[in-house]
Amino acid sequence: MELVLATRNKSKLKEIIALFSSLPIKLLTLDQFPEVKEVEEDGKNCEENAIKKAVEVSKQTGKPALSDDSALEVDALAGAPGVYSARYAGENVTYADNRAKVLALMKGVTEKERSARFRTVLALAIPGKKPVLAEGLTEGYIGLEEKGEEGFGYDPIFYLPHSGLSYSQMSAEEKNRTSHRGKAAERMKKKLEEILKENKG
Repeated sequence: MELVLATRNKSKLKEIIALFSSLPIKLLTLDQFPEVKEVEEDGKNCEENAIKKAVEVSKQTGKPALSDDSALEVDALAGAPGVYSARYAGENVTYADNRAKVLALMKGVTEKERSARFRTVLALAIPGKKPVLAEGLTEGYIGLEEKGEEGFGYDPIFYLPHSGLSYSQMSAEEKNRTSHRGKAAERMKKKLEEILKENKG
């Protein structure tokens, strides 16, 4: 099976390729399909956005497509940034801009009230079939400051309770073992393995 990864985010691509590299499938990126148009992420939640991206890219390439939509949900911010995680500080902003906005809004919030979670929904679109979904969720909290050099996005301010480390203080392998994307990927891999078996049969 050839599978198109429906994202142009280089950091996400790196993680997804690492997570799915053990499967007997050929992973293709959108760099190989320059004609594919950008898909507007206007869904109300991660599930809607993930399905839309996978279905659109599958239609435009004629191949199975896998998309990811992730959100940081901060309880003290009423679940924000949520689906606006990538553009929380505005359009065409940097990861640092988004992190700075969250930390500024959380100023004065006590450690007990800084709970947050990362949510990822992976959607697999195969031509002629209903989209397949897999979700991953990781509970954590927003730190008082940025720590670590690894990862991307909100990783430097998202900490795991059991270790007290931010995602950015972990190696890629450590993060993938505990992350929302890693959990969603494990569930999707099982579904993909079933699909591959059916196709062989």
